[in-house]
Amino acid sequence: MSRPLILASNSQIRAQLLRQAAVDFTAQPARVDEEMMRDALLAEEAPPRDIADALAEMKARKVSEKHPEALVLGCDQVLDHKGTLLAKPGTPDEAEAQLRSLRNDRHMLLSAAVICEAGKPIWRHVGQVRLRMRDASDDFIKGYVARNWDSIQHAVGAYKLEEEGVRLFTRIEGDYFNVLGLPLLELLSYLTLRGDLEQ
Repeated sequence: MSRPLILASNSQIRAQLLRQAAVDFTAQPARVDEEMMRDALLAEEAPPRDIADALAEMKARKVSEKHPEALVLGCDQVLDHKGTLLAKPGTPDEAEAQLRSLRNDRHMLLSAAVICEAGKPIWRHVGQVRLRMRDASDDFIKGYVARNWDSIQHAVGAYKLEEEGVRLFTRIEGDYFNVLGLPLLELLSYLTLRGDLEQ
């Protein structure tokens, strides 16, 4: 990287994706009240795509204001099920309820990324993935949550496709990196075009 890159997140999977792509970065989680902002945007009836984008920008901007010399990457992911936004489950019971509401139906994951420089956004992208969940039994869902709670409590929709959660699905349409929460190909293209990554 010709400019320092800061990932405004403590997401292990996003950090892993950047490391695997040989992108040099440091991580510094943004201290923001995501829940309050999400609630405010929902009250204004903002569409899910705009909510993901606004949250990603808020994180990038917050860290960028303290590090104006760096490029700061903020990310956020939301799950849209028939116009309803699902958040990370607070309890195993809530995780089971989310999965029961999603089974045998389609939903969409929206993965937003925003880069800020000197406190101002200079690039943004929102990737979309459509997923169809199989008609899993109550027993499977209960067992799945019990086996995977430590991991899925940090995931919107209470599943991780890179783990056992893949068994919940029959169809996925879209870029797998967006499922993981980072529109990686678009990000790498932008950084390469800017000259921050080697051509």
